Amino acid sequence: MNNVKKWKAITAVLLCLLIVIGCLYGFGVGWKDQPAAQPEQTEPGETAETPVDGADALTLWTADAAAKKTLTDYVEAVTDEKNADFIPVENRVAVFDLDGTLFCETDPNYFDYCLLKYRVLDDPEYKDKASDFEKEVANKIKEQNETGASFDGLEVDHGKAVASAFAGMTVEEFNAYIQEFKKQPMPSFTGMNRGDGWYLPMLQVVDYLKANDFTVYVVSGTDRFIVRGIADNSPLGLPNGQIIGSDETLVAPDQGDTDGLKYVYDDDDKLVLGGDFIVKNLKMNKVTVIMQEIGVQPVLSFGNSTGDASMAEFAASDNPYRSLAFMLCCDDTERENGNTEKADKMLALCEEFDWVPVSMKNDWTTIYGDVVTKNADAA
Repeated sequence: MNNVKKWKAITAVLLCLLIVIGCLYGFGVGWKDQPAAQPEQTEPGETAETPVDGADALTLWTADAAAKKTLTDYVEAVTDEKNADFIPVENRVAVFDLDGTLFCETDPNYFDYCLLKYRVLDDPEYKDKASDFEKEVANKIKEQNETGASFDGLEVDHGKAVASAFAGMTVEEFNAYIQEFKKQPMPSFTGMNRGDGWYLPMLQVVDYLKANDFTVYVVSGTDRFIVRGIADNSPLGLPNGQIIGSDETLVAPDQGDTDGLKYVYDDDDKLVLGGDFIVKNLKMNKVTVIMQEIGVQPVLSFGNSTGDASMAEFAASDNPYRSLAFMLCCDDTERENGNTEKADKMLALCEEFDWVPVSMKNDWTTIYGDVVTKNADAA
């Protein structure tokens, strides 16, 4: 066979093969059956995103803040799958106290104490309806505001008075009341209303943790619905399901004394505050409610007082994962209503229990932002 005939034969064979392959492809077999290239998959509960760098996130912290370095080193380690301290996403749980940790603690008292005092003694639509018990509690708060007096049992009595003073309101009505109260100016500051008292460096911590796939909860001693009201329309950016606080009863308006096991909620009902206080979510109660509602031992805890000590120890002790507890020290008397004696006591407790201290004075470049100033006559 000469070369011409040879190449004609090869060409014919190749054409036949191409025709056969084309037919198979058209009928849905062959190459078309091969799976398309897929993006890299991650294991359940893990993320493929690159962890967010702390230096980029915590810009309102001073460069040499030891607490910032401790936190960022920790986050870098526990989000690195190759690190022995790696924590799966489902176990990256961080809990934060509210007052004095994320939000202005006292001006001149806790937000919820000031709210009750206003409701009972100053609200023209309610003050004449307030009970003797509510007035007694509100006047103790007023005296505390003016003199610094301490009253045994005020924490629980305040919770009972809040429950009764707002009884009958729907959850939405209670929230609307809180939103209006948030518009009142902060007595000790210029450029800030009651709802604006967020510690901006701590909000950066919340955002930094969320960006690194931590689930963040607020676990506060303040009434749950008041905390939700403070957080509503705020830069905190957490859903209600991640906000835990002290509790009061909720009932249907026509339920009366009928037990919840016997009363049937109908299409005309709305939940209203029932008027009865259930529990003050402080100290050991914080540990209990974390396990009841979150169901996971936190790996990070942030607080500022002995009321947060049990929560801190719960996170930092006997934990299967690397864990830390941070405590804020209220040592800034120029930009905040600080208390150096209280700050020194907390610093000593941090050393005793191996908690990480955060100095509001030395670790933060700002607290409320440049537009907020503390009044010269504020204590």
